[in-house]
Amino acid sequence: MLYDGKGKTVVVSGGTSGINRGIAMGFANSGARIFVFSRTQDKVDDTVAELRSLGVEADGCTADVRKFDEVEAAYARCADKFGEIDVLISGAAGNFRALAKNISSNGFRAVMEIDVLGTHHAMLGAYPHLKKPGSSIINISAGQSLRPQAGQAHVCAAKAGVDQITRTLALEWGLEGIRVNSVIPGLIGDTVGLRRVYPTEDALNNRLKTVPMGRTGSLQEVADLCMFLSSDKATYITGAVIPVDGGAGIGAAGLAGVGDLFSSES
Repeated sequence: MLYDGKGKTVVVSGGTSGINRGIAMGFANSGARIFVFSRTQDKVDDTVAELRSLGVEADGCTADVRKFDEVEAAYARCADKFGEIDVLISGAAGNFRALAKNISSNGFRAVMEIDVLGTHHAMLGAYPHLKKPGSSIINISAGQSLRPQAGQAHVCAAKAGVDQITRTLALEWGLEGIRVNSVIPGLIGDTVGLRRVYPTEDALNNRLKTVPMGRTGSLQEVADLCMFLSSDKATYITGAVIPVDGGAGIGAAGLAGVGDLFSSES
């Protein structure tokens, strides 16, 4: 087993949809208690019900990561029900595609508040409840933190901020035995985000030509990395920013012409 969750409490911010929900399910299958929060009550109720169907203790509530009082209240509820936190997954994210010249001040601010301020709130609110020593925090980042992308100036800035928060808090909280890392998912199948960006099979297949592994990743593969980083096998890993992206982050340009090279050898 990658992670033995029995007796452990895992909190997943934004854990009611997409990649973050997949991570919550992964930890639930390890036997951990799960607490989720997001902005939509219906999604919270649905996720908690599914988690409980896996045979684990689960609870959740609504909270907007941009509002610190709501985040504090969520952690207070979690602490009252489950006690101290062993693992925090902070998955705050907001995105839309637009050229920088067309992004309004409010639009740019919204993404920064969800990603950067939301990450700060998630970590700050959790701090009094974290197991010390021994807890693990994982911030869910994105490839835009490392690579500039047209139409993503706001997200590039926001996710770079998330990774710098990760590195800085790894420094500040390391002496208390709290580890802080970032995970960068790549193209993860069966998610709304993937379908939104690549709505047709042709669009997705063209994008996959730039991925060395030649396929999308799975929710389980992201969850597996998060569980490894939170396990007893990763107790000396902190301040790291780790992709789970099939090699996409090493650069699409490097694959140019590789098909021709293989063809010439056959």
